[in-house]
Amino acid sequence: MALKAGIVGLPNVGKSTLFNAITQAGAESANYPFCTIDPNVGVVEVPDERLQKLAEIVTPNRIVPTAFEFVDIAGLVKGASKGEGLGNKFLAHIREVDAIVHVVRCFQDENITHVSGKVDPLSDIETINLELILADVETVEKRLERSRKNLKGGDKKVALEVEMLERIKEALYNDQPARSVELTDEERLMVRDFHLITMKPVLYAANVSEGEAANADGNPYVQIVREFGAKEGAEVVPISAKVESEIAELEGEDKAMFLEELGLSESGLDRLIRGAYKLLGLYTYFTAGVQEVRAWTIRKGMKAPQAAGVIHSDFERGFIRAEVVGYEDLTVNGSMNAAKEKGLLRLEGKEYVVQDGDVMHFRFNV
Repeated sequence: MALKAGIVGLPNVGKSTLFNAITQAGAESANYPFCTIDPNVGVVEVPDERLQKLAEIVTPNRIVPTAFEFVDIAGLVKGASKGEGLGNKFLAHIREVDAIVHVVRCFQDENITHVSGKVDPLSDIETINLELILADVETVEKRLERSRKNLKGGDKKVALEVEMLERIKEALYNDQPARSVELTDEERLMVRDFHLITMKPVLYAANVSEGEAANADGNPYVQIVREFGAKEGAEVVPISAKVESEIAELEGEDKAMFLEELGLSESGLDRLIRGAYKLLGLYTYFTAGVQEVRAWTIRKGMKAPQAAGVIHSDFERGFIRAEVVGYEDLTVNGSMNAAKEKGLLRLEGKEYVVQDGDVMHFRFNV
């Protein structure tokens, strides 16, 4: 499944620098034949050390990591929802993403002018959030008008929709995102059709200076963003866009040495992807054979047939059962046969809930 995160932020906060670094560090498009690469989309491989260890056991012809898409959302400035900047052109892109990565400036630099004249993370966050809220207000009000007209028919589902939209509207009018409204499972299914922007989960990328890349927690601006994020249950990942642009130009040992010199164990991009996975509740399962060892992304709680469908719809439609072994069980025992001899290779049916790290082989018949 192609997971997308939309990158938003005011001018001069480092959004373009970060997106360019992501694009430069991108996966080769040849590995992802079903992915159309647009100019405003950066596709990167999801880092996972487990792939290499599985490859050492299976010795496949190729290793295929799963991918993550970052979409550059242009046109978000104060007044964007009313036509300022690129106006509502940003809406088409941002409605398609699974999560929002909000880049917030947390560095001082006299050579880079801030749009409001000073570095103020909270003000920046509020400006962007307000534009997203205003866009949702327009959507909700239009839907409410239509739903109220249909109330005369006495349909209970329409009545439920109106009541839910009223609660969401009230939250938006109080500058609160739609995701702050408590919804039942039934209401959550209904609200998906409205494609509300502020229903999407948010990850704040606190952009710090190059010198603070390894010790961002000492930055007071980062602490402000963390406190704000904690209130709304958002992930916060400190990152230096400038450092990421330098890392993107390096490979292998050069990259490792550069990270070590900075006192970093991994790139900020890797932490950003991991934060997005946590935010979206994502798991990774693997298929491992002579042809390839491959990672697949699924949502936490998915059952075996739906996980199989991520590979191909035929796998889900004709699902019979899955052969499953845990990653740890496989790597500790060194081979599929050894794991099988110890009874660690299981046959699971349609109700099996896939776990992170499962190594799976699907049996199906169409």
